[in-house]
Amino acid sequence: MAASSSAAASAPAPAPADTYNIPWVEKYRPSRVADVVGNSDAVSRLEVIARDGNMPNLILSGPPGTGKTTSILALAHEMLGPSYREGVLELNASDDRGLDVVRNKIKMFAQKKVTLPPGRHKIVILDEADSMTTGAQQALRRTMEIYSNTTRFALACNTSSKIIEPIQSRCAIVRFSRLSDQEILGRLMVVVAAEKVPYVPEGLEAIIFTADGDMRQALNNLQATVSGFRFVNQENVFKVCDQPHPLHVKNIVKNVLDGKFDEACSGLKQLYDLGYSPTDIITTLFRVVKNYDMAEYLKLEFLKETGFAHMRICDGVGSFLQLSGLLAKYALARETAKA
Repeated sequence: MAASSSAAASAPAPAPADTYNIPWVEKYRPSRVADVVGNSDAVSRLEVIARDGNMPNLILSGPPGTGKTTSILALAHEMLGPSYREGVLELNASDDRGLDVVRNKIKMFAQKKVTLPPGRHKIVILDEADSMTTGAQQALRRTMEIYSNTTRFALACNTSSKIIEPIQSRCAIVRFSRLSDQEILGRLMVVVAAEKVPYVPEGLEAIIFTADGDMRQALNNLQATVSGFRFVNQENVFKVCDQPHPLHVKNIVKNVLDGKFDEACSGLKQLYDLGYSPTDIITTLFRVVKNYDMAEYLKLEFLKETGFAHMRICDGVGSFLQLSGLLAKYALARETAKA
């Protein structure tokens, strides 16, 4: 009996729940509108709404990872406080949002009596609203008007043109744009300090490059690199994110500009043989050319040709021949510029 009790005493205690890894995207999600990074104009508009409490119907549109959902949730928390659970209905693309849901679930919620702070409204959050069917959006039109005294709608989407015109005319549109490198770096430094992550500045630069203005992507890449390698440097980041290395792509562009076409082609062949998709290669190529130090006329020609090649690749013609043809166009543009 004593032996069993001593064994029980020496057995390790189960780990407390908070030691398990929460995704850093969720762990560091801002809970106040003022804490949302970037898009200062949009955020300041939402801060005024949170302060005054008179929220119009809203459409938040912009690329992924720029803070649309976070802003709406923070706004709802600030406006409704403890009544958040009863006063908010959130539906995203993973929920069924067909005609029946709009007619029943949303309508029932709009009719529901809820005790809220004075001057506040119930909020229906429709995340990724551009994936709703046209029929469901049509059914939403009248619901928005009938229950406007008690319920307000907030729609988040990547492209506002996918929302039907009648709904757009009933909403104030708040546009979000990609975050700047400085804004992402500022937030990464906060996370790195809080998590005590060992890093070198080049590692954070690589994370910002791979994120391309998407905060969610940046934090996910940072966490993946830390989980896999325990150290954030350029090499580890590109191993995790598995995009063509910008230095390799930069060498290809440099060889074209130096007139070493064969070397540029062999560099491209190496990338292609590593298994990178043509879309990955041309996306990295575009970003490298955009930031490359060269004559403006040449840069404009290079970007134009990259755009045409990207269009052809998106149409399905993603062969090595297309990418080689792009390098040939680069070489021609260089010759024309010299002449």
